[in-house]
Amino acid sequence: MSNLNLVTIVIIAANVIISYKGFGDYSFFEKYKFHIGGIQRGEKIRMVSSGFLHADTQHLFFNMLSLYFFADVVVILLGPEKFLLVYLVSLLAGSLLALLFHKNNYNYSAVGASGAVSGIIYSAILLQPGMDLYMFFIPIPIPAYIFGVGYLLYSIYGIKNRVGNIGHDAHFGGAIGGYIATLLLVPELFQTNFWMVILLAIPIAILFILKKIGKI
Repeated sequence: MSNLNLVTIVIIAANVIISYKGFGDYSFFEKYKFHIGGIQRGEKIRMVSSGFLHADTQHLFFNMLSLYFFADVVVILLGPEKFLLVYLVSLLAGSLLALLFHKNNYNYSAVGASGAVSGIIYSAILLQPGMDLYMFFIPIPIPAYIFGVGYLLYSIYGIKNRVGNIGHDAHFGGAIGGYIATLLLVPELFQTNFWMVILLAIPIAILFILKKIGKI
């Protein structure tokens, strides 16, 4: 693991500072969390600010740990500015998909950087699909592309069955944001990793087909 780039350190620091502010200040947390009613009243800042708030220290830790493991791949291959762009696009895409799926649920709320982190994970997989991932509970390395496809298929299952108190739609939206942003920034991936681009698009297509036919 190389040293973290300054932009990654700033993002992690922002998440820690804003999250801890929210832990100790209920009114601050309520004002800036993702909340359908608030967004529909015109409080669009929640679409972004909620991505820097977390429910508790465990939630914060696991999101920042995931970012720590994948950030360098994107920073090194795209550069700090484009990494930041992918992060913010993914954060917003996660909020937009959550808004789409819950627009009729006035009281729905959520917090967390999971959408943005999911986008960075998917971007890293697109840029370096041959890398192996090591999971705590699996003794053998997992190819990154298998993890990426499996992650989104599980997110579809989570959205459909409302598994746990987890914003699966935001995770999925973030991954879509990271996927699209990376391809726009590096269009040559269509030539160098064409079949990987297609493979990683399959779960995205499945989600929107299921949404279209009313299965989600």
